[in-house]
Amino acid sequence: MDQDEKSAILVVDDDTFVLESTSRLLTAFGYLVFPYGNATDAVRKLRENNVRVVLTDIMMPEVTGLQFLEKIRSFNSEIPVIMMTAYAEMDMTIDAIRKGAFDFILKPFKPESLAHSVKKAFDHSRLKELEKNYTITLEHTVKNRTRELSDALALVKSASNEIVERLAGVAEFRDTETGKHIKRIGLYSQRISVALNMEAKFAEEITFASILHDIGKVGVSDTILLKPGPLTPEEFDLMKTHTVIGEKMLAGSSYPGMAMAATIALNHHERWDGRGYPRGLKGEGIPIEGRIVMLVDQYDALRSKRPYKPAFDHDATCKIITAGDGRTSPDHFDPKVLDAFIRIAPEFDGIFEELIG
Repeated sequence: MDQDEKSAILVVDDDTFVLESTSRLLTAFGYLVFPYGNATDAVRKLRENNVRVVLTDIMMPEVTGLQFLEKIRSFNSEIPVIMMTAYAEMDMTIDAIRKGAFDFILKPFKPESLAHSVKKAFDHSRLKELEKNYTITLEHTVKNRTRELSDALALVKSASNEIVERLAGVAEFRDTETGKHIKRIGLYSQRISVALNMEAKFAEEITFASILHDIGKVGVSDTILLKPGPLTPEEFDLMKTHTVIGEKMLAGSSYPGMAMAATIALNHHERWDGRGYPRGLKGEGIPIEGRIVMLVDQYDALRSKRPYKPAFDHDATCKIITAGDGRTSPDHFDPKVLDAFIRIAPEFDGIFEELIG
């Protein structure tokens, strides 16, 4: 809408004299006037959406002012419509108000009365437009701020996760050939969680939390971690302490993912049959996240080369986990977690091959 159209008013009256005199008067007041002798032609102009105020007679043939008002409100609920009439009947006035009339002018009217009523209508129209523009601007601003906040939070989360991965890698690089081990553990844990129909939030948290399962190894001597042969009972007791050390390092955080990481660090060597460590928990007394990571960590350890063992292929690893080999037994694992692993074992092989080395 250009500057002229911002002062545009549509005048409708079947009386040619009234139409012309009113139009000249409004033009003298500085308005852009569109005069029409009937409502039908006036509606077409209104649909162009370039008129700010309507001034219409009520008593007109074919289409009355009230019928014209109804048509206007069918496609424009906000434009101010001023009704002109020589007969101020109460029923007609009430009906017009119900249909959305903005104001009334009695014929014959004084120029100052017309000017006051029209100015009031234009002021109302401008305020409605300002309100509409403000709402659009506000919605646009809120949308942009929300997107910016979301992007910032995503960046912080990404940075935080990277920091945690690098922190976990400090421990992993000491006794594994590559830090990709922790990435595999996260993906294995996520797949098992989905196979167990765990909530999406749990699956997301364990993907992050499981990578810190061995963070406590930073407190264990290299002579034990890197020993090529079997550990003595005393050395094995020292190795076990990495679970407690890890839990102490991670405990006390208000971040849910970190709280789960502390639980995993402490419990990922507990066994279903109660013969694990550090507390000898049994069955469902072991937190589910610990039971999941216990199995996936065992899978990855069997697949990976260590100073004290060669790497096994996928089929050999699955056989050891499901049938046992004298050192590992199916009784070590939660039956439900083991069943989920058996169902999706090919996915484990795919993850390992993709992140090998």
